[in-house]
Amino acid sequence: METSVILGIAAVSAAVLLLAWAFFADPDRQHRLAVSNLSRDLRATEPDLPTIESLPTGGRGLLGIATMLTPAGALKRLDLSLAKAGRPAAWPLSRVMVMKVLLAALGLGFGFLYFLPAASFGRVLIAIALVAGLYFLPDLLIYNSGTKRAEVIQRELADTLDQMVIAVEAGLGFEAAMSHAARNGTGPLAEELTRTLQDIQVGQPRRAAYEALSARNSVQDLRRFISAIIQADVYGVAIGDVLRTQAGEMRMKRRQRAEEKAMQVPVKIVIPLILCILPVLFIVILGPAAMDIAKMFSNF
Repeated sequence: METSVILGIAAVSAAVLLLAWAFFADPDRQHRLAVSNLSRDLRATEPDLPTIESLPTGGRGLLGIATMLTPAGALKRLDLSLAKAGRPAAWPLSRVMVMKVLLAALGLGFGFLYFLPAASFGRVLIAIALVAGLYFLPDLLIYNSGTKRAEVIQRELADTLDQMVIAVEAGLGFEAAMSHAARNGTGPLAEELTRTLQDIQVGQPRRAAYEALSARNSVQDLRRFISAIIQADVYGVAIGDVLRTQAGEMRMKRRQRAEEKAMQVPVKIVIPLILCILPVLFIVILGPAAMDIAKMFSNF
């Protein structure tokens, strides 16, 4: 066996082993203790995982290599994507960085093995595409998770605002109404409201906590609601009127989105109708006639 093939197989094997270790290894003891102390006596189920500021600039091992190979702008975008995805407890920023580097190394090993038998420009492009695809695979998965989470938040926003309106009209304050909606909810919006209340409880200014809630989410309806709440707090507008107006607007937008999706159904059904249903109908209806015509011509 050639030396280059042996080196390629060794590179792939090492990348697979390191990838399995990064996937199944738990966070270190110090990190788990810090998360336990932060989440003690709190209702939130998701820990406040490390962000870019907490990552070592010259770390050791795989994390240090991943930090050196990942640009600062890419780190910021990845951290923002994790925030929009709700910062899954199993995928802190450090683990995602290591996974990206290991996946790229795995793709490089497979690309090297694919390129060796017959070197050509097309094989080089395929190898480069494989490395790039595996490197950006965690980004795509995190982006997909954030998109689904944003859709759930957008769906839950109108009902949550209705609960807050009822609570405020019953005599509760805005934060008490937010706490009531968060306590009765189970989705990502309830988690975001809980985290915002915790930020306020630990001493963060209300406006800063609301702006952080808006920055963590890409849902435009939620951002407009937070902007309206901040303006009401600044200008002294009655919070009940703002909530009632926002709740009515969210219900109307939800109805408009449902009508828009319903109007898209006839357009979307045209392609499967043409490709799948009409050919079968033509075969069933015109098939016997075509067979009879073929027999008639065969007799002449």
